[in-house]
Amino acid sequence: MVEAIDIKKTFGNLEVLKGINFFINKGEIVSIVGASGAGKTTLLQIIGTLNNADIGKILINDIDVNHLKNSHLSKFRNEQIGFVFQFHHLLPEFTALENVCIPAFIKGVSKKKSEERAKELLSFLQLDNRIQHKPSELSGGEQQRVAVARALMNQPSVILADEPSGNLDSKNKKELHELFFKLRDNFKQTFIIVTHDKELATMSDRILNIKDGIVE
Repeated sequence: MVEAIDIKKTFGNLEVLKGINFFINKGEIVSIVGASGAGKTTLLQIIGTLNNADIGKILINDIDVNHLKNSHLSKFRNEQIGFVFQFHHLLPEFTALENVCIPAFIKGVSKKKSEERAKELLSFLQLDNRIQHKPSELSGGEQQRVAVARALMNQPSVILADEPSGNLDSKNKKELHELFFKLRDNFKQTFIIVTHDKELATMSDRILNIKDGIVE
């Protein structure tokens, strides 16, 4: 489903990624690990089309994302890639339901269908009784589950998660980690997760360890 071919990225005189190669199959949960500054987040941003490699290609479902023009790239990102970040990036003025609906609204889905899908996801994530609450009224774990529901909204090919449990306490962290596997089992969802959390990494199907700019 996802393939990286000879990805290289330099910032000034610093060569961060020196030829990254890997593939990820549909339904896999893969963790990307490595020391701070190894380029994990940079790589995730390149996979997610939020940043460009200097050299190399990213293929998602056999589509070379480097060749997509801006309008097509935005549409592809909205429909094919879901994002979960350490900090939830929920819009504070909107309810949980409205936050989850946003990707579908951008796609042009009707309000009725968007809300139906959002309610299904929030129910699956055990947030039925929190859909009209704003982010400030939710716990950290609840906010992160809303962010996961938002990432799933358009049924993307792949979910990219950057330190998704880094801001959670141990109980919510454990629940979030278990949730990823539940989502994979129920929706055949693919996850690529950048993490420093050894527990999450060892639970994954595979670990990609970045060291000295390449995958060991």
